[in-house]
Formats: sequence, C-alpha cells, structure tokens
Amino acid sequence: MKIAWILNAVVMVVLLVALGSGTRSMVQAAAHRLQTGESLEGDNKPAPLIASKAEVAYCTNELKTVLRRVLTNCGLIGGGRRGCQPNELRNVAQISDADFNALFKPLDKRAGIILFDPEKDELDPTAKAMLEKAWADQRGASYFFVVARASTDDTTERNRMYSHKRANSVLFFLQDRFKDPDLEKKLGLLWLGEEYAQLDEGFCDWNLSRQVPECQQATRTKAEDTLMKKQLNRSAVISWIDCRL
Repeated sequence: MKIAWILNAVVMVVLLVALGSGTRSMVQAAAHRLQTGESLEGDNKPAPLIASKAEVAYCTNELKTVLRRVLTNCGLIGGGRRGCQPNELRNVAQISDADFNALFKPLDKRAGIILFDPEKDELDPTAKAMLEKAWADQRGASYFFVVARASTDDTTERNRMYSHKRANSVLFFLQDRFKDPDLEKKLGLLWLGEEYAQLDEGFCDWNLSRQVPECQQATRTKAEDTLMKKQLNRSAVISWIDCRL
C-alpha cells in the first residue's frame, strides 16, 4: 500500500513538472511570435513553396544585398514608406549608378520597361498591356519592383516629380485592375529622377512597351544617341524578383 502511494506521488510530480514545462513553452512561444512574427518551431516545419525559378543565375549575393537594403530602408508600401527618393537610394544601395544597373541587367528576360511621353506620367494602352501581363506572371515570386526614372530634359526637382508620378501611375493601375488586398505587401516603389542610375543603350534589347527607333540603328549621331537615352529614361522598369531574401 505504501509502495502504491509512493508511485502515485511520483506520477503526480512528473505530471506537474510536465504541465509546468509545457505552460512555460507555450508562453515562450507566444512571446517569440509577438516579438518577431515567427514561430519557435519554424525550422521544423515544411519549407514554404518558392518560385520555380527562384535562386536563378541573376540572384547573386550582390543583388540580394542591394535588394535587402532597399526593402529594409525604403520599405514596401505596406511598411509605411512610399519608396525611396534618388539621394536616399544612393545612400541605401551604396554602389555607383553603373553598378546598380549592372545588377539588374540579367533580369532582361523577366522585366519590362514602360515608356512615357515627355513630362507625362500617363500609361498608354501598350504600357497597360505590358503591366497587366507582367503582374500576372508572378510565378510565386514575393516582390514586384517598380523603378521609375526621368530624362534630363527639365530641372532636377521636376524630373524627380515626374519619376515619382510615373511610379505612382503603375501603383494606381495595378490597384484598380487587380483589386489585390495584398498588393501593397508585394509592391516596392523607387523613383530615381535623373539623378541616379540612368539607363544606357544596353537596355535597348529589353522588353520595351513601345519602340525606340534610335535603338534599332547600327550607328547613331551624338544627337540621336542623346534622344535615345532620353526616351529610355522617361520610364519605369517593372519586374517580379524571384530571389529568396
């Protein structure tokens, strides 16, 4: 009888210890989720589905570093910031104009360039068609970047304004067309004005929303070359980013 009583007591102690340990674990897990948004058991769960082309060749460490800086410092729209201005982005990216563009050149088959008229921010029908097709081609990617620019035709301040409005034109069209409640969590806006990362003739081979005749010429005069670059930079580059950050 005494032995049975002792065994019962031991069992009760074990149960109480296990219950206390379980309660502490639940409290710790809840606190961790509140602070980080992550579960303590996250590493033991099945890996989330990723894009079929994730970690493709263009997802270099350099590109991911820059993208991570942009996401952290400029934020997605849903994070409270509406993108980065030229001077801010230069400090955030911490690389030269040419290096910034070089990072994105391998995206030529994934991205598109929407072209605008001088001093305008309206999307023409071909631009809308390109944007609609690009947004629908998510393939499981997480972030859709819009990098708007302006040519050097006007003052720095007005060109910055044009590029900002062009980025917003893309945003407003996507909001109106797709009614996606999570759109602002996916979309990142950058507007560079004329001040940072101007596009050069290397982007003539990208998917353009309309033709730039000077891009097709084997040789160009200095005036034609200037005209070509102005047309390329009255633009917004759009692309899903398939890299895992």
